[in-house]
Amino acid sequence: MKRVNKKRGLGGWLFLLLVVAAYGVVALVDVNTAGRAVGHFEKVMGKVLPVLAIVFVLLLLIDLLLKPEWIKRQLGREAGVKGWMIAAFSGMLAAGPIYPWYALLHELRANGMYAPLAAVFLYSRAIKLPLLPFMIHYFGLAYTITLCAYLLVFSVISGLLMRRLS
Repeated sequence: MKRVNKKRGLGGWLFLLLVVAAYGVVALVDVNTAGRAVGHFEKVMGKVLPVLAIVFVLLLLIDLLLKPEWIKRQLGREAGVKGWMIAAFSGMLAAGPIYPWYALLHELRANGMYAPLAAVFLYSRAIKLPLLPFMIHYFGLAYTITLCAYLLVFSVISGLLMRRLS
């Protein structure tokens, strides 16, 4: 697998130091507010850490199972219509918050994924398959089909625009 050049710097550590210092200053001024802030931080970490664990597992699986040649063949510049369909369908299946998908798409891009297909993937995430029954219930079948068709068409248009830019 191709090694990705990672930035090495102190920016992250300086940011962490500033955040810890801000918590310290707040604690000196008002202990209750600092306690609530720490409690909120714990809640956020309780939600984010499981997602990050899943992302790391998926990144590991991609690293182990998907070879760059396969990614280039299926999702690369020469993938053709099949690659566009894979990107759109996998975008519809993608669930959860967007930030883990950025890391996965970055990894796929580093291994040969065509940038327009990443745009198609991200745009087609707007279609939430598990939520379609609710949408049909509240807005009707015709509205749901029309909206989903528009979202799919515009996901391809966004990919085409990205292709033109790259």
